[in-house]
Amino acid sequence: MEPIDKAKYIAELLDNKKAKDIEILEIGPLSSIGDYFVIATGTSTTQVKSLADEVLEKMKENYDTDARHIEGYNTSSWILLDYSDVVVHVFLEESRQFYNIERLWDEAVKIEL
Repeated sequence: MEPIDKAKYIAELLDNKKAKDIEILEIGPLSSIGDYFVIATGTSTTQVKSLADEVLEKMKENYDTDARHIEGYNTSSWILLDYSDVVVHVFLEESRQFYNIERLWDEAVKIEL
């Protein structure tokens, strides 16, 4: 699966679970940490965890792919799922506003969903 297809698939999974403000940023030309960020917002820590669980479950079920690394699962204000070429950020609304990673990566190209 190509990285862009993976990013779009993950964005679709998040959209189906009612995530808010979903964005895909192409970071490959700017960094070696991956090709794309998928960023989404949940309205509660329960939803943030549920969104991350959905991505983890469907990527394993449909593509036999596990996240290489997971951060923030216990606190659920910002969960990071690292799929090597695609890094998924699921934020609680307040955390997304505070960290504002889109501003940090403002040179990245936004991919249309």
